[in-house]
Amino acid sequence: MTDELELLHSANPFTADGPFYGDGPLDHHAERRLNRLLRERRPGRRRLLWSLVAGAAVVATVFTLLLGGPSGTPAVAAPRPLVVQANSTPVSLKQLAALAAAVAADGTPVLRKGTHVQSWSLGMSDDKPPVTIPEERIVRWNADDSHTERVVEDGHVLKETTYPPSWSDVPPEAWPPHDVAGLRAYLQETAYSKTPLTTPELLAAVGELLDHWTLGARESAALARLLAGADGLRPVGEVTDRLGRRGEAYVYRQSGSRLMLIMDPATGAVLGMESTFTKDQPEYGVKAGDVMDYSAWTR
Repeated sequence: MTDELELLHSANPFTADGPFYGDGPLDHHAERRLNRLLRERRPGRRRLLWSLVAGAAVVATVFTLLLGGPSGTPAVAAPRPLVVQANSTPVSLKQLAALAAAVAADGTPVLRKGTHVQSWSLGMSDDKPPVTIPEERIVRWNADDSHTERVVEDGHVLKETTYPPSWSDVPPEAWPPHDVAGLRAYLQETAYSKTPLTTPELLAAVGELLDHWTLGARESAALARLLAGADGLRPVGEVTDRLGRRGEAYVYRQSGSRLMLIMDPATGAVLGMESTFTKDQPEYGVKAGDVMDYSAWTR
């Protein structure tokens, strides 16, 4: 029990300046961290993890979202996993990093605070079938450090919220560096880790970074160099992502799942990430090939 409590504590689903800090529903980032926490533990621990937080309001909020939310909108079917194009030639991450460095020579485009992300997230429980939650989120920051967050579905704005000025010097809210060593330390702090990140941890931290920032050419080049040194991340060929963009895919396989990173072959920027199951887990109603989650970032 002590280990599980420490695990939940280290996940830190709240941010100090988050709009829902304290008693109340989790924000977008906290939901993703809690979902990732629950998925990354081996199946035998999921029920225990849920029991530890079942009495909290956050769990009621998460399950409301998973089952359609207050509007009663039906859950959306899970997308199919991305498929690598047959006979495409894999491009190594070192090659892509070199290309990204060349593209970044003039420093454009520049780093911008805020993001535009389309994401899907699979939610599981012990007594309900798995469902997928789609979201398109656009965050734009203003000169006075206030920002607006817009949630879109099928081209229609579901919610638009403007938050007062706020500032933080803690990653991922802090400005990211554009050198490899600095970015490595930044992502390690993003992951709340005191030790070097494993490849899955690194990819998760990259996702957090891109949920806060639209990287410039120099930051993308530094990230490509950093990813080129990640253990077990293998080039597999070309894919077309869910926004119709051509990308180079890089895969990391671990027990029961496949992590796919999609990068722009012209700039070396990260376009998206996808996690899929590679083994059936009938106790949770999922099969090999089912998508756990997917994010696609655009400028």
